[in-house]
Amino acid sequence: MTEKDLGKTSTGLQANVEALLSYAFGWVTGLVFFLIETENKFVRFHALQSLITFGILTAAYIILGVFSGIFAFIGFYFILPVISIIYSLLAIGGVVVWIILMVKAYQGEYFKLPVIGDITDKNIAK
Repeated sequence: MTEKDLGKTSTGLQANVEALLSYAFGWVTGLVFFLIETENKFVRFHALQSLITFGILTAAYIILGVFSGIFAFIGFYFILPVISIIYSLLAIGGVVVWIILMVKAYQGEYFKLPVIGDITDKNIAK
């Protein structure tokens, strides 16, 4: 896709660059670009997808941390390796998804993740 196909942005950056940057620091940059980009649906789509995806991952990391603290406190140490494995798989999967999303955004694609992409698509009319 060319820049003309992606449309004009309110910040003056190229749309594919804004979309890539909306994934750069997870949900934080997703939120920033979702709030500051008022014109471009492509950028808003990727910003909202970043916000939802990495918001869910952040919440999962926090929940796993709380559970591991609770289980350690009550002496259920045998559960901690399971939580550690789940955390590691989420982290590796998160990095893989993060890279894929940044590449697809830079290439100018409306790349939708399963479930999250559908939610994003319903909230951002193309």
